[in-house]
Formats: sequence, structure tokens, C-alpha cells
Amino acid sequence: MKVTAAITAVQGYVPDYVLTNAELEKMVDTSDEWITSRTGIKERRVMKGEGSATSDMAVEAINRLLKKRGIVADELDMIIVATVTPDMIFPSTACVIADKIGATKCWGYDVSAACSGFLFSLQNASSYIQSGLAKKILVVGADKMSSIVDYKDRNTCVIFGDGCGCVLLEPNEEGLGIQDALLHIDGSGRHHLNQKAGGSAYPATEETVLKREHYIYQEGKTVFKFAVKNMAEVSAEIMERNNLNSDDVNWLVPHQANLRIIEATRERIGLPIERVMINIQKYGNTTNGTIPLCLWEWEDQLKKGDNLILAAFGGGFTWGALYLKWAY
Repeated sequence: MKVTAAITAVQGYVPDYVLTNAELEKMVDTSDEWITSRTGIKERRVMKGEGSATSDMAVEAINRLLKKRGIVADELDMIIVATVTPDMIFPSTACVIADKIGATKCWGYDVSAACSGFLFSLQNASSYIQSGLAKKILVVGADKMSSIVDYKDRNTCVIFGDGCGCVLLEPNEEGLGIQDALLHIDGSGRHHLNQKAGGSAYPATEETVLKREHYIYQEGKTVFKFAVKNMAEVSAEIMERNNLNSDDVNWLVPHQANLRIIEATRERIGLPIERVMINIQKYGNTTNGTIPLCLWEWEDQLKKGDNLILAAFGGGFTWGALYLKWAY
């Protein structure tokens, strides 16, 4: 029997502090009506506390997941962390997390693919499980976006929030789990959505800090047009490739970047709104956290055998869709 990689547990974590649109109105020239009409976001979570990091959110989610699944950290073969806000440039956040949860027998790494990173990581993990190289892989999508958001830039500060979700992948012989993935990159998009400074091209200097180049930069209109087209098209393409029509798909799990992008994807694949996971109004765009946070929030509504289409678009540009059958 063919072995597939199936999600056997899911868990999420968001910080306690709620940053509302009303609060943002006091920080930048914006309004609740402007934010809501353009993005669908009402509030987002922000991680407070000096030294608090992406790994701290992940540890909260992971420990709850391990308890829920009834396993210990030393049973993990791998940890793959999708993030654009690693604790440090190196070592990887996967290393930090492994140490913090006491996973002494695994290996792992970080995946940097902006908002598509969680999908890229799922596909990576799936390959290890299908090949027999691993039995238990923890895939984490986590970002502390507040650490790279410029709260003086009204175009970006209203969008992003902090959050984390994680899943456990294990072998399955019932034909459930990850069935197919279509993943893409286009590096010409780097000019429209990036964090300019802090890497080898523009290392940190007094000038880069003063020019506010360590924050997210986004050309909203360009990114929006590209995202609407590509996230919708790749979702339709993966359905077509697997002979699925809208009646066959139980849930669309879209990256929570913008309500209008989600709506365009939903329309393109012909799904009613009741079968689309949407929590952007509560959490904003948590980058790698959005899709696993949706799976966590909707977990009790998912049934064994349900067909899920996961879709994302991110800086790079990166985009893709993944088709999975829910396994429990």
C-alpha cells in the first residue's frame, strides 16, 4: 500500500494582547472603516515582552500538540519551521525550538518562503515520510510579524499580526493525508514585497536603521493583483489535476492575507462561503501562521476523509496549493 503523509494532530497559539483598529487609529492616519473595507481585518494579536520570540509562540503550541497526541518530544524525527521572523539569522528557529521542548533525537531546519512557507514545509515533510526517512515530523508555521512591522506605515501596519500553528505528520496507508501539491516561485516579485535590510546585500548599518529599511516594504496594488490571480488559479489548477469539482471539496483553507483575495479564490473554484475557513478579522495576516491556525480553529468541524484545498501567496513571489484528505 502506498504511504502518504497525514496530519494526525493540529494546535495553534496566539498572544493575549489584542491590537484593535481603534488603537491603530491613534497610531497612524487610518480608520476602522478604511481597514475593514480593504482587508477585512478588525483586530490582530501582538506578542509583548522584551526578548519574546517566534520560538516562544511555537513552544506554547507544540507542547499542547504533543500532550493532545499523547507523545513526547523525543519521539519526533524532524522539526520544520516555516517563518520569516526567525529568532536569529542563525542558528535556525528549528534548533532553538528543539532545545526548548527537549527534542534531543531529531533534526530539522527553517523554510523561508514568506506566506507560502507552511505549504512548502508540508510538501517537504511529505517527501520524507513517503520515502520512509521519517515517521513523525512536526511542521510549524510561526511569525512574530510585529518585530518587522513599521507602525508608522499605515499601508502595512494594519495588515499583520503575530501567531503560530503547528501540525504533526505521520505515515498513512489508508489513502488519506497529502495527495498533491503545486508550488511556485517568481523572484522578480522581490522588488514589490520585501524587507530590504538585514541580509548580506544590505547589512545593518546606522543608515539602514534610520531609513527604516528593516521593516516590511510592500507595493500594495502590485502585490494584490498578482496574489488575486495566482492564488485563485493555482487552486483551480490543483482541483482540475485531481479531477475535483466544487462539490468534492469540503473546505478551502486560504492564506489570510486579505478578504478580497480569499473571496476571489473562493469564486474561482466555485465554493460557497460556508466552506471557506476565514479568521482574518480576528488575527490579521500572521504570515506562516494563517493556514495552521485555520486548521486548529476548524478542527472539530473536520471529518475523516474530507477534501481540503490549502492555498497561499507570499513575498518572493511564492505561491501554491496543496490537496489533502483529512485523516481523523
